[in-house]
Amino acid sequence: MTNLLAVNSVGEGWFVAVMVILILAGIVGIFVLSVRVDRLRRGTVSASAIGQWDLSAGDEGFDAEKAKKREKAKHIVKNVLVYIFLTVCAVLAFMPFYWMLMSSVKTEEEFRMSVPTFFPHTFQWKNYWMIFHQVTSTSGTNATFGQILINTLVVGLLSTFLGLVLIVVTAYALARMNFKGKNILFAIMLATMMIPGELFTVSNYITVAKAHMNNSYTVLILPFLVSVYYIYLLRNNFMQIPDSLYQAAKVDGLSDLGYLLKVMLPLTAPTLVSITLLRFIGTWNSYIWPRLVNIPSWQMITNWVTGGFVDRVQPDGFSLYGATGGYGSTPLDTLKMAAVCMVSLPLLILFIFCRKYIMRGISKSGTKG
Repeated sequence: MTNLLAVNSVGEGWFVAVMVILILAGIVGIFVLSVRVDRLRRGTVSASAIGQWDLSAGDEGFDAEKAKKREKAKHIVKNVLVYIFLTVCAVLAFMPFYWMLMSSVKTEEEFRMSVPTFFPHTFQWKNYWMIFHQVTSTSGTNATFGQILINTLVVGLLSTFLGLVLIVVTAYALARMNFKGKNILFAIMLATMMIPGELFTVSNYITVAKAHMNNSYTVLILPFLVSVYYIYLLRNNFMQIPDSLYQAAKVDGLSDLGYLLKVMLPLTAPTLVSITLLRFIGTWNSYIWPRLVNIPSWQMITNWVTGGFVDRVQPDGFSLYGATGGYGSTPLDTLKMAAVCMVSLPLLILFIFCRKYIMRGISKSGTKG
């Protein structure tokens, strides 16, 4: 036990040292960058400040050069403090992800130590191999990772595509078409956004149970095809497109469908991309509804993550800790951490490469007339 504590202390010492070095390196880099930026900005002081220096140049005891240096020093100190604060916030925000990643490659013994280690003593990459062979069994039904992944992709792609079609058509009707009761209908739709989602869950469950739709893809797709928020967002973008474009399209002989496909959709592409990504992410993260209406073999990937990952001896005889490893049917936290990493990785990659489209689509208000 003493040896383990000593190793933990060494590991923690190395971790703290590395973090301190990274923070100091960031501060030094920021300071150097600030100095270089200030050198580039030298001579580009505001007109009012230059006028004050010129008027006071004849005053005894006033030094314009010193005033410039003081202003420069204040600017550098301000930037350094701001970036130090942002660096600390970034480190704190990254820590949960770091802990999840490091825990996923630890041994179960190291993970359960009374004094946690911030860096694994031994990298056990077989944790990831092990979770692929886990089988969730409930009420006589089995669910493998492959089955759950197919369920998630099928439901995610179909619900995103069909939902996007309904959102586009509804938003276009509310933005461009004139019919009786349009504003009243839109107001009622907006009012539904104030109803708690839990009430929809109860009513939807009663409906699908009476319709015998449980344990299918339909029950995961149909109740959530329409999103009032995305309709509202896209409608506002459509309404910002000038009417002159619609009139010109009509002169050219375009139908409403042609105008929608050839004019409005290209102009609102960033918003459509953000809606598509956010809908798919929402489907990927679905947890309560699939668990409520389907058995394990029809559930989603987030339901699979919450299963108990144990060290079962596989048909080929492989086991992380052996049949006498001491864990038996006890769920292993390291395997659960590895599963969470696998589930989070696709969304992280999607956000990294598509974040600018998401932000642009949410903030874009359309082309103003």
